[in-house]
Amino acid sequence: MDLLKKEYTSVNYISGPLLFVQNARDLAYGAIVEIVDGTGRRRGGQVIEVSEEYAVIQVFEETTGLDLATTRVSLVEDVARLGVAKEMLGRRFNGIGRPIDGLPPVTPEKRLPIIGQPINPVARRKPEEFIQTGISAIDVMNTLVRGQKLPIFTGSGLPANELAAQVARQATVPGEDVQFAVVFAAMGITQRELSFFVNEFERTGALSRSVLFLNKADDPTIERILTPRMALTVAEYLAFEHDYHVLVILTDMTNYCEALREISAAREEVPGRRGYPGYMYTDLATIYERAGVIVGKNGSVTQFPILTMPDDDRTHPIPDLTGYITEGQIQLSRELHRKGVYPPIDPLPSLSRLMNNGIGKGKTREDHKQVADQLYAAYANGVDIRRLVAIIGEDALTESDRKFLEFADAFEKFFLNQGDQNRSIEESLNLSWALLSILPESALNRISKKLLEQYYGKYKLEDFEVEAAEA
Repeated sequence: MDLLKKEYTSVNYISGPLLFVQNARDLAYGAIVEIVDGTGRRRGGQVIEVSEEYAVIQVFEETTGLDLATTRVSLVEDVARLGVAKEMLGRRFNGIGRPIDGLPPVTPEKRLPIIGQPINPVARRKPEEFIQTGISAIDVMNTLVRGQKLPIFTGSGLPANELAAQVARQATVPGEDVQFAVVFAAMGITQRELSFFVNEFERTGALSRSVLFLNKADDPTIERILTPRMALTVAEYLAFEHDYHVLVILTDMTNYCEALREISAAREEVPGRRGYPGYMYTDLATIYERAGVIVGKNGSVTQFPILTMPDDDRTHPIPDLTGYITEGQIQLSRELHRKGVYPPIDPLPSLSRLMNNGIGKGKTREDHKQVADQLYAAYANGVDIRRLVAIIGEDALTESDRKFLEFADAFEKFFLNQGDQNRSIEESLNLSWALLSILPESALNRISKKLLEQYYGKYKLEDFEVEAAEA
């Protein structure tokens, strides 16, 4: 019998979103199947395990109503694939790649496996081109580089979604005539969040250069496992087939990991740390490592994953493992959020490990590295002095301490609290010099004398006051 026509009727166990089928050894891992119940209702599924005794199938929809005696399973495709085309730009899809914008299905130019093609390490090129997000705290102090994976660590209730939408509409490659696209994948979001993202993309015109994959909280959990892989398949196609520079925003990876834990529990696997499966590190790596730049290809895939830290705990398995795999992190601060600072990015625990590759003369500006170092040192000093004031009072401070305290307040008010402004890297660096000019020149020990002569005192904070107030 032709394998494509073969049906399997020996379903002997259902556990949550999983079907266990006996005598199905010829089904391959990753194969896509169709499940038909006794009423004729059809559902999709994917093979996630094959042994001598049975095959385990993840059902893409709920398993309610499935009857062991009448359920039939048949093979649809040897591996999970997505039909991709350039016309997907400007479109919205659900978590498994079906259109949800009321427009006809995409006519695919190719059907690609969603697990992606492994990039030969020898073929990888060092990421070293600057991507401008328009957000000073990222562009100046935690620069995003083409081909990098730079996650945002946030906490419950912090405006990570607003930041993601702002980056999606503002991100660009300055000074180059290149094709830039955004692939946005949302996992486990509420209807309110979905409406927010769709309205933001449509209102700002960012939708025309974007592909949206939206998995809602009430969608089947298993879809969340597929959503980031669907998004990255489109990103790789646009980057390496059509030379786009693609920024992939994945939110919220915590919801993805919760889905992994749910599937693991249904499979009755031995749990790892805090109940998450022991293979979660490997699973996350199969997503994050799909960012990069390839020798001989003009395009690139850059990742901006967002994850919510449970209880604001950076040692939780999700941010902990993500930090091992990715190249730094941008951390949102609850304290800054309480002060009304937006975006509440705390530069002190934030880090971009590839930043130095993408900044400097010919890329951003010759003073970028030294300015970033000095801002970091001065703000850290100002924060320390704030803690000291709480103990000894402000009257005990030296004149130098008061200047650093003034700098820290102005840094948060003007630099971090930029609102919805879209600042060029030039504007952000000029604002940095206006802030550094608050401090005595002798205190700027991380900046060369040549740059101090060129920029110190050249810009005044008053020039930026109106913009900050409006933001």
